Amino acid sequence: MKKNILLIHTGGTISMQINNETGSVLPSDSNPIMGLSSSLDQYANITELEAFNLPSPHITPNEMLQLRNLIVDSTKTNQFDGIVITHGTDTLEETAYFLDLTTNFDFPIVLTGAMRSSNELGADGVYNLVEAVRVACSEDASKKGVLVVMNDEIHQAFNITKTSTSSVNTFQSPQYGPIGLITKKLVHIHQSPIKRRFVEVKSLEKRVAMLKVYAGMEGDLLESILQLKYDGVVLEGLGQGNVPPKVVDGIAKLLDAKVPVVLVSRCFNGIAEPVYGYPGGGKMLEDMGVIFATGISGQKARLKLLIGLNQVNKPVDLKEFFN
Repeated sequence: MKKNILLIHTGGTISMQINNETGSVLPSDSNPIMGLSSSLDQYANITELEAFNLPSPHITPNEMLQLRNLIVDSTKTNQFDGIVITHGTDTLEETAYFLDLTTNFDFPIVLTGAMRSSNELGADGVYNLVEAVRVACSEDASKKGVLVVMNDEIHQAFNITKTSTSSVNTFQSPQYGPIGLITKKLVHIHQSPIKRRFVEVKSLEKRVAMLKVYAGMEGDLLESILQLKYDGVVLEGLGQGNVPPKVVDGIAKLLDAKVPVVLVSRCFNGIAEPVYGYPGGGKMLEDMGVIFATGISGQKARLKLLIGLNQVNKPVDLKEFFN
C-alpha cells in the first residue's frame, strides 16, 4: 500500500530558474517544482502545499515557526505517513534543526533542496526530491528525528552543514557522517539518534546574537550586544572553547546582566570543552557561568538558545538543555 506524504514547498534554488541572458538565478512567478506530484505517484500519494516561495537567506526563525505550525495543523486534519519539505540550501540546515527541536512526530520529516536551478544543466532538484520522498516512505526512517536528503545521502538535522558554496555534494555531517544512503533499489539507514529533545514554542519574542571569535578580538563587541538588549549570545570560540583575554570582561558584563552566553567551537570537528585555565580559557569561562554546547555548530546553538528562551509554560535549565 502506498504511503501518504505531505509535500511542502518553501522556495530556494530548487524552485528557481536561471536567466540565460544575464546568468542570474531568480525565483519564478510560478514555482517550477510545484505540480510534480504526478511524477511521484509511483512512490506515494502526494498532498502538495506551498508555505512560501522565498530564497533561503530570506528565511528567519519566524518562517521556521510558521512552517512548524503548518505541519502541526496539517497533521491534525489529515493522516500522513511522512513529510517532505523543499528548501533553499543556504539555511536548510537551520530550518531542519529548528523543526527537529520543535516537532515531536514518529513519522519522517525530510528536507531536501538543490544546488542547481530547475532549468540549469545537470539540475539536481527533481532527483533529490524523488530521493526525499523515497526516504519519507521508508519505515526505517521513522523515529529518527528530522532528516536531510541530498545527493544520495541521509543526514540528521543536528549535525549536517553546508560545506561548499556550489558543489552538489555540499551537505556533510562532520565527524559523524551520514546515517544512511539511497541506491536505485534501497533506502539503507544504518544508525539512529541516541536521544531527541522536544521544546514547545508558540512565539519567538526573545533575540539571540552570534559572534565568531578571532585573534585579538575586543570585548566592546559583547558590550554592544548588552546595550542592544539581546536576550542571549552564542560565541564560536577558538579551539576547544577559548577566547582572547580582552573578551572576558565583556562576557562577565553579559552574565552579570543575566544574559546567557553559550560557547561552541569554530572548528568543524570535536567538541567544545572547558579545559584551559588561563585567562580566556574554557575552564575559566565555565567557572564564570558560560554554557558549553555539545557537538553543534554556532548557528544551531543560536537556534537552540532562541528556542530554549522562548519555551512555553516553564523556563528551560539552559545548562542541562545544552548538555
